[in-house]
Amino acid sequence: MASPVNPPRGMRDFLPADKAHRERVLGIIRGVYAAHGFDEIETPVMEDSSRLHAGLGGDNEKLAFGVLKRGLTPEDFAAATDALDLADLGLRFDLTVPLARFYASHRSELPSVFRAIQIAPVWRAERPQKGRYRQFVQCDIDIIGEAGPLAEVELITATAATLRALGLDGCSIRINDRRILTGMLTALGFAAADHDAVVITIDKLDKVGRAGVVAELRDRGFGAEAIDALHDFFARPVLSESLPFGHAAITHAVPAGVDAGLVAELAALGDAVLAAGPGVGLEFDPFLVRGMGYYTGTIFEIAHPDFASSLGGGGRYDGMIGRFLGVDVPAAGFSIGFERIVDLVRVPTGDPGDSVALLHEADVAPATLVALKTALIAQGRRVRLERKPRNLKPLFAQLAASGFTSFATVGTSTTSIDELAFRPLA
Repeated sequence: MASPVNPPRGMRDFLPADKAHRERVLGIIRGVYAAHGFDEIETPVMEDSSRLHAGLGGDNEKLAFGVLKRGLTPEDFAAATDALDLADLGLRFDLTVPLARFYASHRSELPSVFRAIQIAPVWRAERPQKGRYRQFVQCDIDIIGEAGPLAEVELITATAATLRALGLDGCSIRINDRRILTGMLTALGFAAADHDAVVITIDKLDKVGRAGVVAELRDRGFGAEAIDALHDFFARPVLSESLPFGHAAITHAVPAGVDAGLVAELAALGDAVLAAGPGVGLEFDPFLVRGMGYYTGTIFEIAHPDFASSLGGGGRYDGMIGRFLGVDVPAAGFSIGFERIVDLVRVPTGDPGDSVALLHEADVAPATLVALKTALIAQGRRVRLERKPRNLKPLFAQLAASGFTSFATVGTSTTSIDELAFRPLA
């Protein structure tokens, strides 16, 4: 029986044309991020297991791939009471936890306000399905050291500019604040000790709907009066004038008793973003949660009418770096879900005149071929050597898929690139 030749479930191979498309899209993302003043860094694919399971990653911690300690014995396996007892490292499940560790390691070498780009793969033990993989790329920008709303404004405007550069029309950015969400739960009557558990259920709103959230809260035995108040709040009429983002919209969208200062703060943040002309719509979503456990303030997600799930998101996570450094440092970040947007984007393949194929007979000397190729590369061209087959059609199709648009034939008598006659691929 032949061995399996497919990649592991939830992981993928990419053919040259697919890889080239992905790199072009990544190039656009990197270019916009850099233009907005962010610097790219790189962190290891693995972190200490204890760091990845420090209670900051929410449910994603349960999906982390562990790496077994070296030299384990049967006695070690027998003595282990938990799988984590056998692991000392793990593959990163996001880029935020590694960034916090990176900043704690290199703080003295970094500016007081550090703007970071991270574009790299992460791994989660997901159940593979369409659009959900076990290995996938995230595109993150983060600002560390800026306590004021400027950080969120920069992150949102840079992300909006990236969406525009990619030609992703119809996107909007939904915004909330974890402190406003907590204030809503208090105003509705939920006990403070129940907030974290209630939020977990509210985070399912997109999947189970309002009735499903209310039913689950009743099943879990939270206060009946608070659940009734939430039910009534869900059923309230939503006036058309509450739809545009702003102070009036936020005030109308939350129950009485929510901190007016937090409402004003979030409204001012939105005004600053809109003043920059982001080119995407802003929406206040009072029930936006963001499932990661490390968010402490403003949170945001990218919505698109063709997708039920978000295309990216982020928020403020002021408490994370202090867990590693021992000193609180303000931080906020925004991530684009690359795998969800890459197939939506169509970008040019570049100047077609720059990519040429040299089709040569089998008896042409390698020294001649390499000399011709080197001379063409020196002119700024991309060059590929291909032995000339009897049937040119399949070869031309492969070359076109790789971005080549012209070719020339090399014979045994060819000695100079001036003798080459370039023709378009048919």
